[in-house]
Amino acid sequence: MLTLSQADAESFYGEHKGKFFFPELIAFMTSGPIFAHVLARDNAIKEWRALMGPTKPSQARKDAPQTLRAQFGTEDTFNAVHGSDSPMSAAREVGFYFPDFNVDEWFVKQEPAFAKGEVSFDEKTCIHVPK
Repeated sequence: MLTLSQADAESFYGEHKGKFFFPELIAFMTSGPIFAHVLARDNAIKEWRALMGPTKPSQARKDAPQTLRAQFGTEDTFNAVHGSDSPMSAAREVGFYFPDFNVDEWFVKQEPAFAKGEVSFDEKTCIHVPK
């Protein structure tokens, strides 16, 4: 959990700089804390994007009412969640929030414990810990 600075939000969403919604997006993303996560599973990007739903909450409510954006998004710029759209974007975005994270090392050293169910989530620290 963290709160983005203006500079960090502008850097993270830099691909949208110059678009009409950029100032409102930056204001929203710096208005309070966010939760950053690394999701690991087969087809993680596709599965997460399906769970998020269409980008526009109004469209999500119509076409995919069970999705996160349908349930929690309020308008286009305030669509509740973000997800990488490609492996290249995911690598950049994970590196932005977790600069010390090494995906290859994670698969070798930590993924086996997750696969065996030897890890639980500590709600106080918001991290996974050995059981």
